[in-house]
Amino acid sequence: MRLPRSFSGWTIAVFGFLAFALGLLGLISPDTLLAMLGFEVLDVRPAGDYTLVYMAASSMAAVNMGVYYLFAASHDYTPFFRWTVPFRLVTFAVFTTLVLTGAAPGKFFGVGLWEGLGAVITGFALWREGKLMPQRQSANAV
Repeated sequence: MRLPRSFSGWTIAVFGFLAFALGLLGLISPDTLLAMLGFEVLDVRPAGDYTLVYMAASSMAAVNMGVYYLFAASHDYTPFFRWTVPFRLVTFAVFTTLVLTGAAPGKFFGVGLWEGLGAVITGFALWREGKLMPQRQSANAV
């Protein structure tokens, strides 16, 4: 795998690495990740509590997402970079709403902030590089 060749690529690579690393942490030690996010860690889980199953599933998704981001960054795949910006802003809005409505603990806001700030930084990098908006192809272009 190559190193990113642009500022926007580096923003994607950093996000991808962190997603990968935190996903691994969630697979290896879900209680550690739950505590980091401000959720209560139980010594014994009651029957019907699928928290650890959900942690494994979401952590595996984070590992996969981290790999996608790292591969996109190593190939400087700008269309992928652009697509992440609005969807990460939506994630920021949803996660922040969960905290504001009391559905999630206050520490969980850090996840939303990570998504939102990362999206803004990637968007800024794309804008600075002149890659924020895709180039329109002429109808007569070959």
